[in-house]
Amino acid sequence: MNIFKRNTIDMTKGKEWKLIIMFAIPIFLSSLFQTLYNIVDSIIVGKFVGDEALASVSSSGSLIFLFNSFFIGLSSGAGVVISRFFGMHDHDKMRKAIHNDVLVGLTSSLILTIAGIFLSPIILKAMGTPENVIEGSIIYFRIYFIGVSGVILYNTFSSILQAMGDSLRPLLFLIIASFTNVGLDFLFIVGFNMGVGGASLATILSQFLSATLAFITLLPRKNIYHLSFLELRFDKKILKSILFNGIPSAIQNSVIGLANVFVQSNINTFGDLVMAGCGAYNRIEGFAFLPINCFQLSIATFVSQNLGAGEEKRAIKGSRFAIITSLIMAEVIGVITYFSAPALIGIFLNADSQKEVLDAGVTALRTVCFFYPLLAFSHLIASVLRGSGKAMIPMIIMLSIWCVFRVIYITVAMNINHNLRLLYTAYPLTWGISSIIYFILYFFTKWYKIKQHNVLEGE
Repeated sequence: MNIFKRNTIDMTKGKEWKLIIMFAIPIFLSSLFQTLYNIVDSIIVGKFVGDEALASVSSSGSLIFLFNSFFIGLSSGAGVVISRFFGMHDHDKMRKAIHNDVLVGLTSSLILTIAGIFLSPIILKAMGTPENVIEGSIIYFRIYFIGVSGVILYNTFSSILQAMGDSLRPLLFLIIASFTNVGLDFLFIVGFNMGVGGASLATILSQFLSATLAFITLLPRKNIYHLSFLELRFDKKILKSILFNGIPSAIQNSVIGLANVFVQSNINTFGDLVMAGCGAYNRIEGFAFLPINCFQLSIATFVSQNLGAGEEKRAIKGSRFAIITSLIMAEVIGVITYFSAPALIGIFLNADSQKEVLDAGVTALRTVCFFYPLLAFSHLIASVLRGSGKAMIPMIIMLSIWCVFRVIYITVAMNINHNLRLLYTAYPLTWGISSIIYFILYFFTKWYKIKQHNVLEGE
């Protein structure tokens, strides 16, 4: 099979549910492999290096998400614009959008590399990272951000492919990178005894591999999305359109990341054993996000292409199918993880791990897992709104509920009772509030009504 062969899907024609499933399955598998190799990272670190090393990797995770999320949000905004032009069959503007997206990705990579390397010690200390963990956290963080351009460019290139209905090849590239990452983990950590630095190095090398494969896919001149270095120049109107759609998504992602950093700062106050346990839980939670991730990406593309083609009824019908399906899947995963919590957390621990690590992970998991459908609903409606060009709305909701309200709740709650379960209650509480707001927006407003000029020009 030629993995670089064109595989785009026009989502404006055919059965809505079938198109969404065809698009969502590769994204689901992509997320699954990404989650698995992140879990393998933590398992290998926990088993062969120890609890402190696992805590170091865990404390870096929320910061990495915070730094990456803004620039990955820009890519998702560009994907909306590319999808809209693809649905309108305006290939000239679509190519301009693609090349502007790549330039934004290159610029973002440079900024993120510099910021990550120089700000990591300052932010980790401000988060109250314990002294016995901070050195390992800084090593992991800095090595990761030396190669962060691989992450940004892979997301840039894959968002271009997904905007045109191609979710299969990003999956194949991620599978290759996942196996590479696992192999390098064993080589660097077990073979060369490189500790957390080896885990970080394995991650960035595998990410560069996936970015390179995605880049090669965009090079053939016969494709309508052919990437040419001669066309890499900013177009004022197209760039404005990308930023108009991308910056709200970027801010929304950053808001979630900022709130997670605040949560991590509070977890740090419980000590390195609780940090390790909660870090193990965070890896498990990645599985809960699988149905959410695959459907939120697919529905944003589906809605954008169909509204670009003037197919409002298809956009509504397809979005409802994606929402219902993801809700069911999220709850099934929640129930399974609740009853298997001790076994799941135990995967990350070695024979010398203390019971407090296991207890912390199980507490975190069981506090939130039954409420995963609320998380799914919020993300799905946010993606529907982004696909319809209304990215400002989910940004405002996430900023006010998932950041400001969550921070206020945690601050008050932790001062009243310094309790881990109370801390994690912040998640289902804020998911529930945002779900109520999104329910009203989806069922009682005409979200599917768009003005093409405003959406595409950002005016």
